[in-house]
Amino acid sequence: MKQRHRNKPEIPAGRESPLNAAVAGRDREVLEMVDQAIRQNQCRLAYQPVMQARPPHGAAFHEGFIRVLDATGRVIPARDFMPAVENDELGRELDCNALRMGLRTLARHPEIRLAINMSARSIGYRRWAKLLQRSLKNDPSIGERLILEIGESSAMLVPELVIDIMDQLQKSGVAFTLDDFGAGNMAFRHLREFFFDAEKIDGQFVRGVSRNPDNQSVARALVAVAKEFDMFVIAESVETQEDAEFLVSIGVDCLQGFLFGAPAINPTWSETAQLRKQSRST
Repeated sequence: MKQRHRNKPEIPAGRESPLNAAVAGRDREVLEMVDQAIRQNQCRLAYQPVMQARPPHGAAFHEGFIRVLDATGRVIPARDFMPAVENDELGRELDCNALRMGLRTLARHPEIRLAINMSARSIGYRRWAKLLQRSLKNDPSIGERLILEIGESSAMLVPELVIDIMDQLQKSGVAFTLDDFGAGNMAFRHLREFFFDAEKIDGQFVRGVSRNPDNQSVARALVAVAKEFDMFVIAESVETQEDAEFLVSIGVDCLQGFLFGAPAINPTWSETAQLRKQSRST
C-alpha cells in the first residue's frame, strides 16, 4: 500500500514561523532587560556556600552567581537570561560586572574565598582582563582567595586561550574550577593540558543520586577521573541528606546546594568567619 504523505504548510519567503518569531521576540526582550540592568547598575551577586564534606563541615568558600534586577526590582536568576546573552557582548559585560563585584567583596571581606563564574569568551575581552590585572596588582592577596569557574562546554570553545590564562593567573594564586563536569565531551587529553584545580560534578548526576544506580556509577567515575588528575571534587545541586552522605562516601570533597543554603544577595559573612575560627580551633 502506498503511504499517504501529509503536505506540510509552506512558510512564505521572508516570513518567520510563529515559533521562531516568538523565540526571537523573547530573546530581544531579555537582551533589552539585561542591557538596561547593566546601564542602570542593577546587577547583583547572589552568594551560596560550598561546604566541606568532612569535619569541621564549615564553608570552604562561596560561589557568586550573577543576577539582574528587572524594571520592577525583581531578582532574575541567570538561567532566565544567560542563554540569550552568552554569545552576545552583553555576556562579556555581565562577566565584567560579576568579576568587579566579586573582587570588591574579596577586598572587603579578607576572611572569605569566592568563586566567580565566567565564560571562556571573556578571556580575550580587554575590559575583563584589565579589571582583574588591576585588582591583583593593588592587592596580590586577592588572587589566593579568588576561584574562577569555567563550564566544560565553554572551555572547549577556546582551549588554547583557557590554558594560557590559567598559566598566567595560577602564578598569582588564582584557582580554576571546571564547572558542569560530565555534561560535555571533554577529552582526557584536555584535562591533562588544562590543569584545573577542581572539578564540579554536573547537577544532573547529583540530584537523587542516592536512589539512582546509573548516576551513582557516573558520579564514581567522575570522582575517579578527578583524583587521577589531582583535582579537588565538588558536587553541586545537593538537595537531600541521603545524597550528601552517598557523595561523601565516594570521595567528594565539597558539597553545594539547597541542602546547605540557597544563593543570597545579602549573605551573613560573619557566620563564615565564625565557622573558620571554629575549624582552626579544632
